[in-house]
Amino acid sequence: MLKNFNGRPSLATVLKASTVAGIAAAVLATGVPLEITRSYAEAVKVQAPAVPSFANVVDAVSPAVVSVRVENRVNPVSDNNNDGFSFDFNGRGFDDLPDDHPLKRFFKQFGQDPNDQQGHPRRFGQNGPNGGPNGPGGKGRLRPVAQGSGFFISEDGYIVTNNHVVSDGQAFVAVMNDGTELDAKLIGKDPRTDLAVLKVDGKGKKFTYVNWADDNNVRVGDWVVAVGNPFGLGGTVTAGIVSARGRDIGSGPYDDYLQVDAAVNRGNSGGPTFNLSGEVVGINTAIFSPSGGSVGIAFAIPASTAKDVVADLMKDGQVSRGWLGVQIQPVTKDIAESIGLSEPSGALVVAPQAGSPGDKAGMKAGDVVTALNGETIKDARDLSRRIGAMQPGSKVELSVWRAGKAQPLTVELGTLPVDQKDASADDNSQPQQPEAPASEKALADLGLTVGPSDDGKGLAITAIDPDSDAADKGIKEGEKITSVNNQEVSSPDEVLKVLNQAKKDGRTRALFQIQSNEGSRFVALPINGQG
Repeated sequence: MLKNFNGRPSLATVLKASTVAGIAAAVLATGVPLEITRSYAEAVKVQAPAVPSFANVVDAVSPAVVSVRVENRVNPVSDNNNDGFSFDFNGRGFDDLPDDHPLKRFFKQFGQDPNDQQGHPRRFGQNGPNGGPNGPGGKGRLRPVAQGSGFFISEDGYIVTNNHVVSDGQAFVAVMNDGTELDAKLIGKDPRTDLAVLKVDGKGKKFTYVNWADDNNVRVGDWVVAVGNPFGLGGTVTAGIVSARGRDIGSGPYDDYLQVDAAVNRGNSGGPTFNLSGEVVGINTAIFSPSGGSVGIAFAIPASTAKDVVADLMKDGQVSRGWLGVQIQPVTKDIAESIGLSEPSGALVVAPQAGSPGDKAGMKAGDVVTALNGETIKDARDLSRRIGAMQPGSKVELSVWRAGKAQPLTVELGTLPVDQKDASADDNSQPQQPEAPASEKALADLGLTVGPSDDGKGLAITAIDPDSDAADKGIKEGEKITSVNNQEVSSPDEVLKVLNQAKKDGRTRALFQIQSNEGSRFVALPINGQG
């Protein structure tokens, strides 16, 4: 039997209804009283599905959402043209345009990045590359230079927004949904997660605020409502669904965005996305847009990430993160095969930083971190996020895959330096390869021509076969092979010895450590044809 789903009529009910029409026609043709037909039709008529409304949610949360106006000191603009005003495409001087000028509205709405037509995910709250026409160093009067959104997270006036909205501002104003303007103070910001916290003084007033949602209850397909100030249009509400989770848009090691299809645009940055219970599931941060406007793909920082960061910013004005101090990269299928891992998961250690917690604990290049405190590590981003979420000084138990077997390591985490690059290295990029003659020396089957290195350590790569696997994996002339299968090599004979041993062990790939001016990375190459 077909059943109704979510209040919608079942196929069986629809069929009954269509049958009624036929019966009614037959009855009318035979002269049977119409009242009988109507009674039967009423008994089986199709019930229209209930139309969802977000009005109750919007009524409840709107007082907690604010417009964040960012101000900076702007020097007077010189009068260098016949129209009596000066401007450029970063929005410089648009306030000097006559009110009836056709470009006035253009600059107000599209002051940021008008030439980005490449479809890249991007931030969408600021109004110029430095947050304002003259950046933070201007000495003129304070004037609005950017606008975004935010929301109260406490009744005493703490406001959450994006770091990229406020990063270069010198003064901030929170505009509430009733038009009230309140001066705001920057409490703290975290560029790595693109979050910031402001504070307004309500002089004893208690503000309407919202709570965080539980990420475990956020599912792909759930309804969501975005509230913000796109293009300065305050109190705008759009609706959609969560269309994906765990999106990596290449903005940093903590990428774990919710993808939503509610329309968001410039000015929505820092604004909340709510579930139907009025809880914040994410903070709108970036859009994918070939045109500069919404195409139905937006990215929001999930509540689970924002909750802890915001709590730290409210408490200390900054975020302290655990630090392992090792460069890592993803484990590809080829790399997993080369080191004997059953599946491509975990984080491959490219190099530990000298004196770092990982180095002191004995971590080595070629190690693969497969678990942290007994929990499986999915990939390099997963390890970065988990370590970053821990407190400095914490002791963690790592499971490391080394030389074909797992072994435990205990590490006491340090504090992530402010300027430390904590993003994972990634060898997925494929730089354009220079032309090179076919290899005639050792390792020719791999497409590599090698020679002695200047410092006597490793092998210099002197040429690359552009049609080889090595070229496909991004290995370039001028780089250096420092180890193969975690064994240091300094001659072609040593490389061949390691490769032959790998073949005897049943391996089809070998793990080459490649050194370049940008650092070190691992690349797995096939060895089936190697003698």
